[in-house]
Amino acid sequence: MPPNGQRGLPRAIPVLDALPRPLYARAESLGAGSWTPRHRHDWVQFSYAISGVLGVHTDEGSFFAPPQWGIWIPAGLEHEVITSMRAEMRSLYVRREDCQWAPGQCRVLEVTPLARELIKSFCALPVDYPEDGSCEQRLVAVLLDQLASLPEVGFSLPLPRHERLLVLCNELVETPDAEANLGLWSDRLGMSEKTLMRLFQRETGLSFRSWRQRVRLLSSLRVLEEGGHVTRAALSCGYESTSAFIAAFKKMFGFTPGDLFRQG
Repeated sequence: MPPNGQRGLPRAIPVLDALPRPLYARAESLGAGSWTPRHRHDWVQFSYAISGVLGVHTDEGSFFAPPQWGIWIPAGLEHEVITSMRAEMRSLYVRREDCQWAPGQCRVLEVTPLARELIKSFCALPVDYPEDGSCEQRLVAVLLDQLASLPEVGFSLPLPRHERLLVLCNELVETPDAEANLGLWSDRLGMSEKTLMRLFQRETGLSFRSWRQRVRLLSSLRVLEEGGHVTRAALSCGYESTSAFIAAFKKMFGFTPGDLFRQG
């Protein structure tokens, strides 16, 4: 989901031929509209927002990390990282061979209190931390174990590869409050509603209704991040009832909109 508003200056991508240790940390304070050009690297990346919302965009879809959630980016996957507002980001880079358990697709993960403290401690270590059985090396081993067990959450938006369907999906991403229903879309695509339902499920893994609801709720994150009232967030993404918006948000993500940003 591309962010609304003006982009700031592009962020520099670290120039690394290889990681100096199995685990490498990067801490950044990002301005509003920060973004990276599309790129890929030969190591796994895990980034999470201490404050602000991170967005990672790939050909397969978009992934969002509000405060205290993180995004797992597989090695070799082309991606772009964006923040709509100011954000404090912590990133971990992991050698492929040191996380062979890693999934082959982007995922949004909840950063548990233990993992958060481990990341904080690791970020305080020098880049060339000692190995060979040191306490620093044991910290790295425990942190990698924790990363492997972080629970996945639903802050993602899979995109179809079907060309004409992708055009319609991008329209709804840009205008989440627009009127959209199966009948309208099936007319534009020249197919029956049943055929469209099957195509949508096959291409995205979600029903049309679930995908539409998810794009609306994800679009509300920016309004909430800016400090907007829950009612304004609800209206911005097409909900006429604030209570219905809050109920849908909690059902999908496990928190109310207010709870979500209090996590930070």
